Amino acid sequence: MIEMTDIVKTYNSGTVATQVLKGISFRIEAGEYVAIMGTSGTGKSTLMNIIGCLDKLTGGRYCLNGTEVGELDDNALSHLRNHEIGFVFQQFHLLSRANALKNVMLPLIYSDEYPDDAEERATKMLKSVGLADRIHYRSSELSGGQQQRVAIARALVTNPSIILADEPTGNLDRRSGLEILNIFRNLNREGRTIIMVTHDKTTAEHANRIIQLKEGQVASDYAVSVPIDPEKEIAALKEETP
Repeated sequence: MIEMTDIVKTYNSGTVATQVLKGISFRIEAGEYVAIMGTSGTGKSTLMNIIGCLDKLTGGRYCLNGTEVGELDDNALSHLRNHEIGFVFQQFHLLSRANALKNVMLPLIYSDEYPDDAEERATKMLKSVGLADRIHYRSSELSGGQQQRVAIARALVTNPSIILADEPTGNLDRRSGLEILNIFRNLNREGRTIIMVTHDKTTAEHANRIIQLKEGQVASDYAVSVPIDPEKEIAALKEETP
């Protein structure tokens, strides 16, 4: 699904050039659950932006579902991004005055052709993340965990090939974070490809594979022998709570 070969990203500021990614190479197959991990400044956010077609590479080759991404213009990148990738961000990025249903429908509103069943699709996605009783609540009326569920439903509504999540539990308490990770686990079991960017090792260990970055390069790439089961963690947390 994803093939990255010797990816380089350099930012120029006046006469100063800063190389952030220094020859990144890896493959991600369809149906994998991968965490890209690294501390601040390792290049993980830059890499996420390139995977998500939000930024252009400086050098190397990026192939997404058979398409050479580096050869695309802005319009083609936008089309690829809207059809292949569903984004989940740490800050949720929901419209505060719109209800959950309208927020989930947004990608369909801005799609090439607005589908006749847009509201039905959005409702189905909200139900799939456990928000059947919150469909008409404004995002400002929802908890952080519920807002992130809306964001996941929004990411799913266009049926993308990949869910790309940037620090998806960063603004949540432990219980809410585990519930979000449980949704990702279930989506992956259904065959969805999940790529999660995080600085936290424990969060990364919920994935089946970890690609660790250091100073703009791949420091390690390995399978997680026994991924953390969020359902068990949630059950243990319930027992700890009086």
